[in-house]
Amino acid sequence: MSEETKKTEEQVEATEVKKTTAKAKTTKAKAEKATETNEETVKEVETPVAEEAKEVVEKVSPEEFLENFNWHKYEEGIEAVDEENIKAFEAALDGTLGLVNEREVIDGIVVRKTDREAIIDINSKSEGVISLNEFRYNPNLAVGDTVEVLVDKREDSTGQLVLSHKKARVIKAWDRVNNAYETGEVVNGFVKCRTRGGMIVDVFGIEAFLPGSQIDVKPIRDYDQYVEKTMEFKVVKINHEFKNVVVSHKALIEADIEVQKKEIIGKLEKGQVLEGVVKNITSYGVFVDLGGVDGLVHITDLSWSRINHPSEVVELDQTLNVVILDFDDEKTRIQLGLKQLSAHPWEALDANIKVGDSVKGKVVVLADYGAFIEVAPGVEGLIHVSEMSWSTHLRSAQDFVAVGDEVEAQVLTLDRDERKMSLGIKQLHPDPWSNIAEKYPVGSTHTGTVRNYTNFGVFVELEEGIDGLVYISDLSWTKKIKHPSDFVAVGDKLEVQVLELDVEGRKLNLGHKQTTKNPWDIHEETYSLDSIHEGTVKEKSDKGLIVTFEDGVEAFVPSRFTTKEDGSKLTKGDTDKFKVLEFNKEFRRVVASHSSIFKAQEEKNVKAAQKKAESAEKTTLGDLGGDLAALKKKMEGK
Repeated sequence: MSEETKKTEEQVEATEVKKTTAKAKTTKAKAEKATETNEETVKEVETPVAEEAKEVVEKVSPEEFLENFNWHKYEEGIEAVDEENIKAFEAALDGTLGLVNEREVIDGIVVRKTDREAIIDINSKSEGVISLNEFRYNPNLAVGDTVEVLVDKREDSTGQLVLSHKKARVIKAWDRVNNAYETGEVVNGFVKCRTRGGMIVDVFGIEAFLPGSQIDVKPIRDYDQYVEKTMEFKVVKINHEFKNVVVSHKALIEADIEVQKKEIIGKLEKGQVLEGVVKNITSYGVFVDLGGVDGLVHITDLSWSRINHPSEVVELDQTLNVVILDFDDEKTRIQLGLKQLSAHPWEALDANIKVGDSVKGKVVVLADYGAFIEVAPGVEGLIHVSEMSWSTHLRSAQDFVAVGDEVEAQVLTLDRDERKMSLGIKQLHPDPWSNIAEKYPVGSTHTGTVRNYTNFGVFVELEEGIDGLVYISDLSWTKKIKHPSDFVAVGDKLEVQVLELDVEGRKLNLGHKQTTKNPWDIHEETYSLDSIHEGTVKEKSDKGLIVTFEDGVEAFVPSRFTTKEDGSKLTKGDTDKFKVLEFNKEFRRVVASHSSIFKAQEEKNVKAAQKKAESAEKTTLGDLGGDLAALKKKMEGK
């Protein structure tokens, strides 16, 4: 055997001896402590193993067991140890001073610190080592401090006690959180950061969620002001399945102001003026904090003048005086007013304004039926759309004015008691119907603008305030119009003739076709009965065809007269000849036929054939009579 190999074996043997000696010392210490409490420990054990341990302990003492036990042979597996003796020894040591249970949270004392670790004494057989990373929240950790630790393992593979401060904090934290939730205890928490919908708060080392709505009783506009601050909270919800904790700071504030709230509510009276702070602004009104009680100032109670949004009058955190208008029986919904603290604008309206006067104002509200004009701050008058123009054809108010326009109008009605005023614009201009008979006599021709049309006609404006109606039957002499939009469009210029005039009723009847000569006077000669003309099929229906002739005249061809000579039917787009069967000048109606053309020719050919046949028959009988006479004479001559 070489010297190197021998040295190696000696080193290994020395190492093993050291380990065996250390374990022996540790076990001996256990045995010494177990000796003092041996009798009490054995009495407490009720399992079969404990009973066996009692018998062994009675036969042999721990000192004798340790002296006679060969640890080296046991670790090397040279000599097997009686399993019952081992169990009996462990049962005897169980519960003695210096032994702890795994997964147990106990207090330890920091006995030494290094750059990376803290040495913790838990009054056990050995000390534990914990990384300083688990104490990052406590940078001031010092020797002598008492800390909570969890016994992770009583011995690892090297016989070392394994402790954890972080796990102990989590276990203790959950116990404390649950206790705070059950008892309603107020806890301190450190706001770590913002998150979606709220904040993350460190409570006893557990990350809890603080919803944004639970930070304060008033809406929060700047969440960052709470980050890295320590605040008081109340645990309001725990989800054990997902290990979620929800805390609230608002609950503490509400509890503090509840007493104040009851005192304020008990003193509320209608008409009472209170000082408050603008808490929230919405599109429909303003919420005011009256010192723990919230009231609403509706947008209509903010100002005597019309406003589009409450922010035009007040701003957040503004202090203002409000009057209590109403509240429910429980006084939980309080209606406040701001404009009621100032005099009504109608009371300050100029007393000299009367019906017939002209006033100026700004359009503040626009509707289809009219426009509201503010003639003074908080004083409005209505201009109905019928008072915007002399035209009897009503349009929308948007066609005349827009919001923000400065307009001049005449006061038509004024009721100071009811605070109502009606105005008119058209009254500032002469009535165009006053001399309508002179400007537009019956039979006169004018050019107007198409403003609108309905199913029965077209409205033509001759000038502002003068509208006339052209019935659909007076648009064209020849065309059959189903809807006016097929003939004209809004905005087109149209020449018209005045057909009727009703000054009192402000009605004007116009005609467009009357501006041209009636072509049906000429058509009466052209489209005489049985005359034949070439035309094109424009439309086709079950009843027949609409055929257009070269000069634009349209004729109706009944379905029974649409058959061609070859037996097929005429269809849309076909061009052929048609025979006039009927002409009505009064109703501008022409009825034609295609089949009648070749049918008449067939009838004519049939008649000619019949006549020729009759003529041929007479000729044959005459010739036969002459032959018979000649034959008779010849026979008589013989």
